[in-house]
Amino acid sequence: MAQPAKPAEVVEADAPPKKSKKKLFIIIGALVLLLGGGGAAAWFFMQGSDDPNAAHEEEPAKAPVFLPLETFTVNLQGGEQYLQTDITLQVADQADVDLIKLHMPRVRSRLLTLLSSQSAEALADPESKKKLVADILAQVKQPFDPKGKPQQVTDVLFTTFVIQ
Repeated sequence: MAQPAKPAEVVEADAPPKKSKKKLFIIIGALVLLLGGGGAAAWFFMQGSDDPNAAHEEEPAKAPVFLPLETFTVNLQGGEQYLQTDITLQVADQADVDLIKLHMPRVRSRLLTLLSSQSAEALADPESKKKLVADILAQVKQPFDPKGKPQQVTDVLFTTFVIQ
C-alpha cells in the first residue's frame, strides 16, 4: 500500500517564508520618535520666554536718528594748536532732535567750552578721545530747563577730527 502524501508538508514547502514584523516595528518606532522630537523642538522654539515682562512679539528695530552738529573749531590749551571737528549725535527719537535744535546755542556753548579745555597731547591718545566722548554725552544730556529731564542721547560720533 502506498502511503498518502502529507498535505501539510507540501503546503509549507510551497508557501513563502513569513517575514519578521520586528523590522517593521523598528521603522515605525523610529518615525514616531523623529516626528515627535521634531514637533517638541518646534514647540519649544516657538514658545520663547516665559518672562511675563517680555514682549510676545518682537518690535521691529527702530532706525537710528542722527543729528549732525555744525563744525567746531577751537583753540586748544597752550594756544598754538587748534581742533577742528564735526560731531554727530545719535538720539532716541525726533522729539530729542527738535529739542536739541531748539537749544542749539546752549549746546554749542557747552561743547565749545569743553573742547577748548583740552590739550593737543591728551587728544592724541585714543583713551582720551573716549573720555571726551563721555564728557560730550554728559554735557549734551544735561537738562536745558532747571526741572527738565535729560535728553536721550545714546552716542557721540566724530565724523572729522583734525588737530593742527
